[in-house]
Amino acid sequence: MDQATKGFLWLAGGCFWGVEAYIGKISGVLKTNVGYANGHKENPTYDEVCSGTTGHVETVYVEYDRQQLKLSTLLHYFFTVINPTILNQQGYDVGTQYRTGIYYKDIADKAAIEQVVCQEQLKYKIPIVTEVLPLLNYYVAEEYHQKYLQKNPKGYCHINLNQTLE
Repeated sequence: MDQATKGFLWLAGGCFWGVEAYIGKISGVLKTNVGYANGHKENPTYDEVCSGTTGHVETVYVEYDRQQLKLSTLLHYFFTVINPTILNQQGYDVGTQYRTGIYYKDIADKAAIEQVVCQEQLKYKIPIVTEVLPLLNYYVAEEYHQKYLQKNPKGYCHINLNQTLE
């Protein structure tokens, strides 16, 4: 695949286990992994991120085929599994590491992301608090977090993974 047809995005939607499992089912998604983004400590551990002192957010790295999956479609799917109006919480997970966010490296993606957020805002009476920011840093999480719900099918997940992708 031509490098120019690949898209890259980092999505935060609460616990990264469920977000990764859900996003990974979308046709056109080539690769995912979970990690910690946009904090101020280099190479944080899960325990450090959970302490709330690093500024990181649990995030899913998404590599996708732009010819098969539009950025706006990917974001539509993402918004179906988060509540973008709640700050620092998704499901039973509470803390700054569980805030919602969309992080990008390609400045050309910013306008498309903001357009989708504006469209989503029409569905809510209160403001969307999902961050839309450039990716400052990203550290891949410990191996036991990668594809966690594939390895542990009965593991906790705040997302309904049985919902259909439409």
